[in-house]
Amino acid sequence: MNPPMSRRAALAALLACSCINAAHAEKDTQDKPLRMVVPLAAGSTVDAVARAIAPAFGKATGHPVVVENLVGAGGIPGTAQIVKAPKDGLTLGMISSNHVINPGIYKTMPYDTLKDITPIAVLATVPLVLVVNPALPVRDVKGLLAYAKANPGKLNYGSAGNGSTLHLAGELLISETGIDMKHVPYRGTGPLITDMIGGQVQLGFVSISQVGPQVKAGTLRALAVSTSARSAALPDVPTVAEAGVPKYSFDAWIALIGPGGLPKTVVDSDYAAVKAALASPEAQTAFAAQGLTLLDTGPDLAPAFFKAELAKHQKLVKQSGATLD
Repeated sequence: MNPPMSRRAALAALLACSCINAAHAEKDTQDKPLRMVVPLAAGSTVDAVARAIAPAFGKATGHPVVVENLVGAGGIPGTAQIVKAPKDGLTLGMISSNHVINPGIYKTMPYDTLKDITPIAVLATVPLVLVVNPALPVRDVKGLLAYAKANPGKLNYGSAGNGSTLHLAGELLISETGIDMKHVPYRGTGPLITDMIGGQVQLGFVSISQVGPQVKAGTLRALAVSTSARSAALPDVPTVAEAGVPKYSFDAWIALIGPGGLPKTVVDSDYAAVKAALASPEAQTAFAAQGLTLLDTGPDLAPAFFKAELAKHQKLVKQSGATLD
């Protein structure tokens, strides 16, 4: 019969067993992929950003990153998956300005826009450019405003849909200038661009990456960019503020979030990882191609950013009268 194990030996064996189990648990966690949910379609600007940073982000976190597109209803179903995920840092989301627009255009929401998320970083702004059909007899914003005031209600401006960022950019222009234009919502940016070129609608705000070729070809005329500073993608095009509407500034944006209550250690680690990923050549190339402006709004400043953006966009949604249910 084996002699009884001493108390010290038993304790040592227990500790050794615990270390092995902890090591196995850590290894199991490390081996799991990180799920990055994009609540928008593949090929969208947000999707392009997520896929551009995924390799470097995965390397920095030690987890392979799987980008998953969950589309529909302005991104609500996909975001619902993010907020309901375990708070282990293995499910994150890459979202857009739609996140702070949706509460105004949908009567019911399955989550709280601010309380049920953990902002990690606001990565970039998406400059929009105000373009017009070349047949419209205007060459700058002042000319457009003069034409609109002389022809109230005769101008049609298009957008990618009711309550979209493109719609609200137009509403802000109306609010700041008092001009009278009719809104024509489309199901996506592609049909909108086609009809602006064809003259069915005369103008609209569109992301620079989506109309850059048309501007260069002269099938659409760029009047101004929506942001407070000029875009490197269109350096010769003034801002709307420079062009005669001093208080105008509208930014669409992209942010990285996790479910609400994500531990600070996870948030700080992810923020460090995303900063490293943004410096990668793949990300730099993708951001330049999309005409994006990099930001460095981390977890300390991001919650206040979200709160301010929610208030601003809800005011514009109310002004527009947009609703989707």
